[in-house]
Amino acid sequence: MFGLEIAPLLKRFSQGKTITIKEEKKLAQARLIVPNNDNSQDLKTQLNYFPIAYSIIKNYIAKLNLSEEIVLNLLWRLWLPLAFYIAKKRDRKSLPIIQGILGLQGTGKTTLATILGLLLTELGYQTATLSIDDLYKTYTERQQLQQEDSRLIWRGPPGTHDIDLGKEVLDNIRQEKTPVAIPRFDKSAFQGMGDRAGPEQINHKIDILLFEGWFIGVQPIQETAFYSPPAPIVTEADRQFAIDNNRRLEAYLPLWNRLDGLIILSPVDYRLSQQWRRQAEQKRIAQGKSGMSEQEINQFVEYFWQSLHPELFITPLIESKQGVDAVIEIDANHIPKHIY
Repeated sequence: MFGLEIAPLLKRFSQGKTITIKEEKKLAQARLIVPNNDNSQDLKTQLNYFPIAYSIIKNYIAKLNLSEEIVLNLLWRLWLPLAFYIAKKRDRKSLPIIQGILGLQGTGKTTLATILGLLLTELGYQTATLSIDDLYKTYTERQQLQQEDSRLIWRGPPGTHDIDLGKEVLDNIRQEKTPVAIPRFDKSAFQGMGDRAGPEQINHKIDILLFEGWFIGVQPIQETAFYSPPAPIVTEADRQFAIDNNRRLEAYLPLWNRLDGLIILSPVDYRLSQQWRRQAEQKRIAQGKSGMSEQEINQFVEYFWQSLHPELFITPLIESKQGVDAVIEIDANHIPKHIY
């Protein structure tokens, strides 16, 4: 499972113990990504950095309930190589870069962005993260939006974000303006309806922005696709809702055009996002917090599938490879299985 046979070796190495040339070769072969063509130099850099990197992410990872073996493997095989890949990309540019990260619910996009941010900061790059959620319109604006279109019952679909704010933030970062205000969103406000929180003020230039979200980079499609669609687009009303969201997606293209690349976290079956959401809600309830019932979860997740169905929007993006740096396949246990 995910190369766990190298976990004991990685553990010894993370503790500062030396490894043999044969063991180095074993680790080199286990990596999922090689950031550049100089394999020997790249491997040496990653080996030197690994113990430091593990100590950096330890505190954050402790919250995720992952075994040490899985964390060591993810760090060596995926997180570190991706961090070096993005760092190399920044080194080739004269201006800051905007790295997109696309993933459905439960694929780990927020976790990936956070860990990459920690690693890239330690590598010497001024790094910040931004979620598409941080660009939601205010509570008042979304209430007005719902008056105009009663189908927009939840935040999330195209049309519920402040695109002009997003463009302003990305442009300020690209132009190396300081200070820069990164918008933040408080999902707990208004009994879970959410509202704009105070922005995070950053007083230095940003080298790398990690921009993540559930439909980052997806493109509008031909409307004929909605006349033989996958479930749960089953009624004429479902079809019209999907078509309207597809049209609203056009307004997001200026945001996507500002990306310097896209990493896609792709579950082996998009329907796993419903299972993962159910597990998350059950965990919340077990902790004494409020959570959705199974029926509410199904309605919630299917609402997003009706908005921008993964088979119609994400699959074509993966197949086209246009602007895509890497596709990471996620198994039912949230663990990366393959990378393309």
